[in-house]
Amino acid sequence: MAFAVAAVAVGAATAYVGYQGYQANKANQQQRAYQKSALEMSRKQADLADQANNKANAKTPDILALLAANKSPGGVGSTMLTGPGGVDTSKLTLGRNTLLGA
Repeated sequence: MAFAVAAVAVGAATAYVGYQGYQANKANQQQRAYQKSALEMSRKQADLADQANNKANAKTPDILALLAANKSPGGVGSTMLTGPGGVDTSKLTLGRNTLLGA
């Protein structure tokens, strides 16, 4: 009889420990789900804050500086490849006087 009572007690204790392990595992899974949700929400908030910051600090081109650079002689907007002086014609003859080069 004592053996049966001890066996039942051991069985009940094992079941109780197993149930506690199950509860702990369930709580752990729930906590991980909450952490994952909080991390995703944090990432979304950071992305929205970054977008708001970019919108507030929008970069615009300096139109006056671009216009001044294009108006200066020999600037980016110049179409002359040789500069404002043009091409020196004495360098085109290659040292000879021919009918085509004269």
